[in-house]
Amino acid sequence: MDYKKEYKRWLDNVKDSELLEQLKGMDDKAQEDAFYRDLEFGTAGLRGVIGAGSNRMNRYVVARASQGIANYLGKGKSVVIGYDSRIKSDFFAKVAASVFAANGLKVHLWSELNPVPTVSFAVRYLKADAGVMITASHNPSKYNGYKVYGSDGCQITTEAADTILSIIDKLDLFADVKTVDFDSAVSTGEIKYIPAVVMDAFIENVKAQSVLFGDKINHDVAIVYSPLNGTGLKPVTRALSECGFTNVTVVEEQRKPDGNFPTCPYPNPEIREAMKLGLMYCEKTGADLLLATDPDADRCGIAVKAPEGYRLLTGNETGILLLDFICSQRKKHNRMPKNPVFVKTVVTMDLAEKIASSYGVETVNVLTGFKFIGEVIAKLEKAGRVDDYILGFEESYGYLTGSYVRDKDAVDAALMICEMFAYYKTRGISLLEKLNEIYSKFGYCLNTLHSYQFEGSSGMAVMADIMKRFHVGLESLAGRKVEKTLDYSKGIDGLPPSEVLKYYFSDGSLVIRPSGTEPKLKAYISVTAKDRAEAEKVEKVISDELNEII
Repeated sequence: MDYKKEYKRWLDNVKDSELLEQLKGMDDKAQEDAFYRDLEFGTAGLRGVIGAGSNRMNRYVVARASQGIANYLGKGKSVVIGYDSRIKSDFFAKVAASVFAANGLKVHLWSELNPVPTVSFAVRYLKADAGVMITASHNPSKYNGYKVYGSDGCQITTEAADTILSIIDKLDLFADVKTVDFDSAVSTGEIKYIPAVVMDAFIENVKAQSVLFGDKINHDVAIVYSPLNGTGLKPVTRALSECGFTNVTVVEEQRKPDGNFPTCPYPNPEIREAMKLGLMYCEKTGADLLLATDPDADRCGIAVKAPEGYRLLTGNETGILLLDFICSQRKKHNRMPKNPVFVKTVVTMDLAEKIASSYGVETVNVLTGFKFIGEVIAKLEKAGRVDDYILGFEESYGYLTGSYVRDKDAVDAALMICEMFAYYKTRGISLLEKLNEIYSKFGYCLNTLHSYQFEGSSGMAVMADIMKRFHVGLESLAGRKVEKTLDYSKGIDGLPPSEVLKYYFSDGSLVIRPSGTEPKLKAYISVTAKDRAEAEKVEKVISDELNEII
């Protein structure tokens, strides 16, 4: 793309005063970064920095994508739209709604900000043909995004994304986009707000995930909860309250939706800094458990009391605890399906597969991205086996225990974690003690994630070059011979081709892949050892050599 030519075209056509001011203030470097390409549309939809330019999230890029989806669906179809607390999320939701309405689609719009899973749920509940969620998940405040769902409530497939992209590519974002006045479309009923009964149904489905099956627990455990200035406050506290958890203290500074995320610049419950205020509240109140959900409430992180203070659990640790708890409860109460299925991503702790196997549960490994877990649920449903699904999780703090949605759900995760925590605490067992019990039985496993940032127009090329070098072959790493290599770019076990490489050593594995949503290369190191200290020692040797290679 000729960025100079495209920049001039935007200057001549943009009517939005805010964007026009940004354009006029760009130097040559800023112009190149904003216009060297179109913001990429894929299975994850769109995600990028908010601002002027073809490589940015703005009203024109959102409208163009919406026109492409409208052309793909056709007149008379219906779309559910939701949005989170991010900067311009509500505005982008209205832009999308106006384009869909102008193209003869029926629009169901959430009347207030809500979590990602409520869009997946509403698509299925309202029998809509597609769903759109305006969100950039846990990215910093300068980002926003546009996720797309199919009629099954799953994120769109690679094939659908490719078809939509081919349609979008043919559209001129200034000349080929139809739109109507938003307020007028609401008054005529072309855009309808989703009624409260849909949220009620969502909460009831979350509550139905309980695996207590009549077992008594102390609901008065002290919980600190932070929505990290996102969408989780109302649905999470409502689900907990209606299930008996009323001793919940909300982190006041992070209670209200705020896309600037003033107290947590990187609003990701995986990051300790984002949990800092919540941990301070725990110290002050003596709480038993800290919960935090990311801005679009599809990820959930926790911290628990430890001898040295409060310890954050990793997504893998929380996941294996939930897997063991759900399996043990189902087995105890004779509620295990005849052919139970657990789903995890290839970068998620391999120990989970051993736990599942010990309960006679089949493990299905899928590519990174919860949409692939959703696809497994959809296949089970088509085969009349949807009740066989008992849990899906990924190491990046995403969990889902039921089939009522097809995306990770932090509302469900929050409730299940609280029930699990209260169940064990009532019986004098801490989550850390339970975790150590699992490690004692199956062996200690350490998983770490290392991210390498590559910004700007040259960043994508650098990442591609690094991946080429890894594709040539990795015979050893840190003195460890590579015993097996899985190249997912060729398609493995029925999975679509994906730029993912997994190397196995005698005492662990390495997965390397480019991020699908950020200009990052991600490396996942897994090490098995006799204890944590030994595992950390081995992991450091591997990561140090990996840093040198990259």
